[in-house]
Amino acid sequence: MTGRKAYSCAKIKQPQAFRIPPAPLTIPRYRGESTNASRGLWLGSLHLYPFGQLVALWALLIIPLFLTGCTGQASPAVTHPPLADRLILYNWSDYMPQAVLDAFTEEYGVKVDYVSYEDIEEAVQNIQDGVVYDVVILPPETISTLIAANHLAAIDYRNVPNFKNVSINFRDLFYDPGNRYSIPFHWGATGLLVRTDLVETPVTKWADLWDPRYAGKIALWPISRDLIPISLKSLGYSANSVNPKELDAAIQHLAQLKPHVMWWDNKEASIVPALVDGQAVIAFGWAYDALLAREESAPISYILPEEGTFLWSDNFVIPASSQHKATAELFLNFVLRADISAQIINESYYPMANDAAEPLVNPELLADPIVYLPEEYLRKAEIIVPLGADGENLYAALWQQFLDSANR
Repeated sequence: MTGRKAYSCAKIKQPQAFRIPPAPLTIPRYRGESTNASRGLWLGSLHLYPFGQLVALWALLIIPLFLTGCTGQASPAVTHPPLADRLILYNWSDYMPQAVLDAFTEEYGVKVDYVSYEDIEEAVQNIQDGVVYDVVILPPETISTLIAANHLAAIDYRNVPNFKNVSINFRDLFYDPGNRYSIPFHWGATGLLVRTDLVETPVTKWADLWDPRYAGKIALWPISRDLIPISLKSLGYSANSVNPKELDAAIQHLAQLKPHVMWWDNKEASIVPALVDGQAVIAFGWAYDALLAREESAPISYILPEEGTFLWSDNFVIPASSQHKATAELFLNFVLRADISAQIINESYYPMANDAAEPLVNPELLADPIVYLPEEYLRKAEIIVPLGADGENLYAALWQQFLDSANR
């Protein structure tokens, strides 16, 4: 999500109808062609303390000792500004358990003001315009551009020691080498939700969204970096294509869905109600939606399409406009605590890149293939990646073209 939706504390039920078609998928590889993956870990190559990092670490440890020996005095302790009274968290609606925010307030006396955005374009534009936030949740494809334009603050990891809990497979990735500006949050896969009792033949592909038999019965979130990849995959192209001809074909293909789609408000917690009451027969969604659907009496299946699913992730960043950077870093350190990350996972139904939290996660969630996709499927999926400035501009222009054509 690029836009993953809200949380529930409902009891997890055993799967009733979950299908992962065996069709071969492809995964783009980055930074050394690595596809290493432990449980739920899939991004980038492993960098286990490269030589340069070891030298830097050695310098950090040894040089202060030399300085102390020369002066005969210990280096002055790092001083931090006092904590802010309030912290502004900018995020998708209902994408952080309120209980976690309340726990942070109780422990540190800092009130968290939760401000939500409707889409990623809005979030990025506000950051570029200098609107003040302290912590923001963003997908990888936005981060490189914001770093290049100096819109993000570098994270002082002396204030975030719990970063040690983050899986090595989620560190030092292509969009933010060294994690100077971002810390991974949730990740997951995008699939189809289907009312199996209301379709004439099994739905197995992204292309089934264009089946005229389901006109007016398709519910979609208006999220560009979900819908454009869906259209690309349905046509046999990469979800990250920047080929103008392929993208033009994908946008034209999306425009053909105009009479078939009911658009779901990004402020809504889940798309499942549309399926439960029969308004929709097919929708796209994520693990939270699939698990929420289990709690309903309607027969709803979660399907990873034959053309191949794609994987998303979200990250914590601190905008350069933040006036409370040290407090923001304290918040990041708090949510990276093993017990807090486990609480978030257990309530959200989305994995986090936190190895230390895993022993505290609900065992039913850990064993659930909807939440933690089996490794063989992770290796076959395609990752949504940054497109570069030219690619992002092209996507933005084509998305606006689609919105105009759809008269939304």
